[in-house]
Amino acid sequence: MTGPSFRFRLERVRALRERREDMARLALAQAITQRDGSLDHLRTVEAHLEHARSEQRQATGASATTSAAELQARQTFMEHIETQRLLGARELAQHDSQVADRDAELGEVAREREMLERLKERHRTEHLREFKRQEGNVLDEIAMDRFRRSAA
Repeated sequence: MTGPSFRFRLERVRALRERREDMARLALAQAITQRDGSLDHLRTVEAHLEHARSEQRQATGASATTSAAELQARQTFMEHIETQRLLGARELAQHDSQVADRDAELGEVAREREMLERLKERHRTEHLREFKRQEGNVLDEIAMDRFRRSAA
């Protein structure tokens, strides 16, 4: 016996939610990529800062003679690099916040889609149960007809 095939009435909504989840997953991946780039940049600036500090220590050593103008230029350069590091740290914090926001958004969208998936499965199960019940009724009818014919 073949009956009507299962059709989930909210399939368009489910597909839309699935697309939203894919887009949220993509947005999270992009935010993570940006954060990783920001982290790499910050590490580079910190390495540059450490190198500049090392050179500053060597330049101001006891045996080295350095002019005031050179010391001031070195200090200005150090402050410039420290400012870059500070800006890099702020950028990293901002990207960390964006990653957390995108992750929370993905979690919410995934829960919404999963809810529709569970509803779809429940409806499919109900549809199958009803189909089997109807099929059982038809088979029972056929068996009763055969029994009546053989008894007559």
